[in-house]
Amino acid sequence: MRSDGTAVKQLFTRLVSSLGRETAIREFKWMKQTLIASHAPTLPAMLLRRLSGEPLQYILGTTPFGPLDLLTRPPTLIPRPETEDWTLRLADMLTPTPLRPLSVLDLCTGTGCIPLLLCHLWPPGSTRAHGVDISQDAIRLATDNAARCNIPSFQPSSLTPYSQNVFIPVLGDLRNSDVFKHLLPPFDVITANPPYIPKREYDELPLSVKNYEDPAALLGDPPDSEEQDGLTFYHLISRLLRQKGMLRDGSIVALEVGQAQADAVEGILQQSAGLRNTQVWKDPWNVKRVVLARA
Repeated sequence: MRSDGTAVKQLFTRLVSSLGRETAIREFKWMKQTLIASHAPTLPAMLLRRLSGEPLQYILGTTPFGPLDLLTRPPTLIPRPETEDWTLRLADMLTPTPLRPLSVLDLCTGTGCIPLLLCHLWPPGSTRAHGVDISQDAIRLATDNAARCNIPSFQPSSLTPYSQNVFIPVLGDLRNSDVFKHLLPPFDVITANPPYIPKREYDELPLSVKNYEDPAALLGDPPDSEEQDGLTFYHLISRLLRQKGMLRDGSIVALEVGQAQADAVEGILQQSAGLRNTQVWKDPWNVKRVVLARA
């Protein structure tokens, strides 16, 4: 016990040097809380993982997202505060009811954070959400998060009349439009936090991101793409949006974007998807973060 205590003290001192005292104290408290609440690894093991650069959310195994406490596992992208902010804003903007339910499609769903928060906040029986991702790790995690949030994740064939909100994770590729024909379009709301980081910016990211989170969830362009502006997925999404029957009249599209990308993405939605009614939302840090469009 004494050697364990000595090790913890030494590791905590290193954490203070690395993160600063205030942040280190806060993270240390969360680690101890996780240790008490679950069968987590020992405190020295958690501290060593953090000192190696592993994101705190992976060490704790969860992260808050609005009122939800979502599971986090590498390599699936960790939900960010800016995504939480605009999802809460979107939830406040719409008022679905069991008599007028909404069909939601979330692209590049990752942990499932966006549709799960909407399902949680909107009245029972008012929302049917699908979350599509190309990563099997992400789909497994999104399914686990639905169970954690007590939101049913039925397969489309087993949907029954609305009595509670449902979230259905779907393994699929945005480049294969056939995937979406089986998801009961048209949709009332389409959301996405797609990969949007240009390669030059990705190269400058801290190792705590590059060494742990899936590059495919971050890099906005394939390596062989002539364009390396991070906008590839917005062109794919616009191609999907302009397909007949995807959007209901009055539908809302909300796409998260990277720094300095909002104007370009707004142009893509207007010109490629034919969505002329657009606006841009800023995040709490005054960054243009979401392009919103109405069909």
